Amino acid sequence: MAPGLTLDSGALIAAEKQDRHSWTIREEALERAVLVTVPAPVVAQVWRGNRPMIARLLQACQVEGMDEAGAKRVGELLAKSRTADIVDAMVVLGAAARRDAVLTSDPADLLRLADALRTKVRVIEI
Repeated sequence: MAPGLTLDSGALIAAEKQDRHSWTIREEALERAVLVTVPAPVVAQVWRGNRPMIARLLQACQVEGMDEAGAKRVGELLAKSRTADIVDAMVVLGAAARRDAVLTSDPADLLRLADALRTKVRVIEI
């Protein structure tokens, strides 16, 4: 499978604010038929009811869930990285497994998690 694009909470918030740069990146990914993934906890972190831009964006994305094994991997990564953000850890684990780039407003935290995972994750800052 070709690398795709994973969106974190900052990317969804930028979409809601109609940030032109973030929409351009997502539109280019969709035009190239690249899979765009959003972990379900990212949706939970930003969804507060009527969010028309986020709802529109999610229609073109695959929302990724988490099972028990995934939850354990997230916990192990948090221990290795000495961090506590479950959502960021899930973003990094999913992106690393798919070799995705991550669209984010907070690259430092994601790169710290990727370092703890001992993998490269391409981070695109918005």
